[in-house]
Amino acid sequence: MVDVVLQQGSVRGVRRIAMRTRLRNALKRKSTVAFFMTLPLILLIAILVIYPALYSVHLATLNKSMTRFVGFGNFQFLFKRDTFWMVVEQSCIFAITAVIFKVLIGFIVAHFAHNIPSKKQRKWRGMLLVPWVIPPAMSTLAWLWLFDPSYSAFNYTLGLFGIGPVPWLGEAGWARFSVILVNVWYGAPFFMIMYLAALKSVPDQLYEAAAIDGANWWQRIWYVTLPMMRNIIAITTLFSLIVTFANFDIVRILTAGGPIDQTHIFATWAFRVGIESRDIPLGASISLFMAPILAVAAFFILRDVTKRGNEA
Repeated sequence: MVDVVLQQGSVRGVRRIAMRTRLRNALKRKSTVAFFMTLPLILLIAILVIYPALYSVHLATLNKSMTRFVGFGNFQFLFKRDTFWMVVEQSCIFAITAVIFKVLIGFIVAHFAHNIPSKKQRKWRGMLLVPWVIPPAMSTLAWLWLFDPSYSAFNYTLGLFGIGPVPWLGEAGWARFSVILVNVWYGAPFFMIMYLAALKSVPDQLYEAAAIDGANWWQRIWYVTLPMMRNIIAITTLFSLIVTFANFDIVRILTAGGPIDQTHIFATWAFRVGIESRDIPLGASISLFMAPILAVAAFFILRDVTKRGNEA
């Protein structure tokens, strides 16, 4: 009997020592240390992002007074409204058009800044980043004055050339153009600084080899620059697409969705319905429609990046 007890005690001791050894080895791994260091941020994201997202899903299943469960009733109601499909179309056009122009302008300006002598690059980078540094609400107020129907600086300038006043925010087509213009002006510097950093990492030997093979300027960009930058282009495009699709302040300040709801996007229309019209469940339902659209875009962009990484 005594031997059995001693044997069980020794087994327990061995197990404790083995457990301590495994714990000590786990703490020595870089992945474990990295997890514990990022744990506060993970908890913060869970509190500020995951919980509100789950709560919005819960709200979307309630009636207007939030006293009765209606399931998919709010979504079925939205599917029958022409305004909803107009907002879907406008949100997609707004986000895709703005991102395309930001990519093009950022790429062109990054090449311009990359070819400037080193002593002047810092000054130019600082000036080109100004639109992105200024808070969007503040800069949009300045643009609102530029588009003002009575005191528009743009219309005054056009008047000097005999061109009549343009209804920048009073006509649907011009209002959409104005909103996209301000978004591009604000977001293009982000693309510029990201692409400039990517250009700095492209080895000069590749350009020299392409020049020896007889490649011209455009061929060097197409066969050397773009392949080396394709991952950063994909990631910045996805990030900007998400931010642009969920944009609120620019549209809210410039047009507030007008004229006649012609410039509403998901965020502004959800605010109009949920806060101003006091139908919070329906507003939550509108905002949730951004998730599947962005999930599809993220799937195709990240799948392309992953495929290229595996091929490399």
